[in-house]
Amino acid sequence: MEIQEEKIYTIPFWLLCSSNFLFAASFSMIIPELPDYLAAMGGSEYIGYIIALFTLTAGLSRPFSGKLTDHIGRVPVMAFGSIVCFICGGIYPMVHTVQAFLFLRFIHGMSTGTKPTATAAYVADIIPEHRRGEAQGTLGIFTATGMSIGPSIGSGLANSIGLQPMFYVSSLFALASIVILMKLEETLPKSMKSKFSLKLFKINWNDVFEPKIAPVFLIMILMAFSSGVVVTLLPDTTKLVGWHNKGLYFTIYTIASIFVRFFFSKSSDKHGRIPVLIISCVFLIAAMFLLAFPASALSLIISAILFGISWGFSTPTLAAWTTDLAHKNHMGRAMATMYIALEMGIGIGAFLSGYLYKGLSQMIPLPFFIAGLLATIALVVLLSFRKNWTRNEI
Repeated sequence: MEIQEEKIYTIPFWLLCSSNFLFAASFSMIIPELPDYLAAMGGSEYIGYIIALFTLTAGLSRPFSGKLTDHIGRVPVMAFGSIVCFICGGIYPMVHTVQAFLFLRFIHGMSTGTKPTATAAYVADIIPEHRRGEAQGTLGIFTATGMSIGPSIGSGLANSIGLQPMFYVSSLFALASIVILMKLEETLPKSMKSKFSLKLFKINWNDVFEPKIAPVFLIMILMAFSSGVVVTLLPDTTKLVGWHNKGLYFTIYTIASIFVRFFFSKSSDKHGRIPVLIISCVFLIAAMFLLAFPASALSLIISAILFGISWGFSTPTLAAWTTDLAHKNHMGRAMATMYIALEMGIGIGAFLSGYLYKGLSQMIPLPFFIAGLLATIALVVLLSFRKNWTRNEI
């Protein structure tokens, strides 16, 4: 029989979900339009840097966000991430040189380097261990919906009323996210809190990497590489097949992801983290190898569905697996480590795909092929864990 303490769908949880939705929509809204925006400044050869710089800063921010999350609280760190989105969204229209644009992307990356880390720790604080996969799946629905609606809204605004209004709307979404966060109570126990001090920004290796979640770190890097490739190359790939809305692929894969999270969010709680991740890898391999062939409208749709199914399974499962393995006093550090792997994978994928692509359409399949190979390696690694298929053992 369930006890009252096991209730997960509380008002704080729904507020967190709403804030995540707005935050995700804010930073994803502008992504499909950024390649053309940069190209108009004369920076076509730097398209790969759009995502690479963003994820680089996010990764560099993780050790700090993890430490601050464990010392000053979850809510302040979440709020900081949304504030960065709010400010950067309003500055993009004022940027007119390649150098300034790339610097702003570098700064903007601090948003996803801070808010998701503290959000994941907050979820771990308020959700019972045996329901964290379900909770992460539900939270992921809101995040994925924001990331799905964002690009479509962004492209729609850019096509109808121009780029500047699109950036300002992005900023307003982030502001709404901040307002919601102000209604959340802090979950970090007072006994663990420290006064804010510059000493908290002194980082050593223990603040950068949580060894208890090393398996998660490896799998995340191998799988996240594909996201960097997709975000960098899909806007131009969709143009090759005649799609005018460059956010359409992202919308399709996010709908598929939401479907999986909605109906299968409890899967890893019931069957274990590793079996679910194996299923996710199979779908990811199929999605990437499909994109390694000449694109057509049908192949893009099928790939988007497969890609969405993969991430619908893997994202909440990797987050839940992290909380399983982490020490409760170092939850922020563990989440930071997981997200460092995410940013490393995305950043490397974005940089390499941009480096190989350089505006040459015939080079598009190669990065997707590499992504498929790395996903295959992740599958092999997970299969090597087959003797330890329980939720929290390796």
